[in-house]
Amino acid sequence: MKKIVVAITVILFVAVSLAYAEDRGTPAEAKAMLDKAVAFYKKNGPEIAVVALNNPKGLFVYKDLYVFAVDMKGKIIAHSIKPGLIGKGPREIRDADEVDFLDMMVAVAKTKGKGTVNYRWENPETLVVEKKTSYIEKVDGVILGCGYFEAYDWQRSAKPFESPQWWK
Repeated sequence: MKKIVVAITVILFVAVSLAYAEDRGTPAEAKAMLDKAVAFYKKNGPEIAVVALNNPKGLFVYKDLYVFAVDMKGKIIAHSIKPGLIGKGPREIRDADEVDFLDMMVAVAKTKGKGTVNYRWENPETLVVEKKTSYIEKVDGVILGCGYFEAYDWQRSAKPFESPQWWK
């Protein structure tokens, strides 16, 4: 009887893992979504682009991927998943390890124009903090970004992540 229970548990775990793997955005999909957002921004301008980027069911949300926009001071100007973050900046928002990742994005944008930034952030699909790599690109004085999530790192977190008030 124990063997049957173990076998069923393993099968369920594998099935759930495979189903979830299909819901994760890949690095290539994140990069393609950012490229699409950059083209949209250049074609339609900042006003229309910000409205589109803030739409939680719009063109720039797919699986656990979403495009966000940050000004050159690190203040979030568009975020479709967590609209409460709009208007917040580097001193108000940090990642799960208390890293000022918005300052890192600004530094990359100012020095290279585009690149990647790594940090730990809540995945909107799992609601678990995971490693995230965001591709960013500076466009007309605004930083557009889209990142993909890696698997949750159980070794780094001894307790579940508690969302700060600004996270909601």
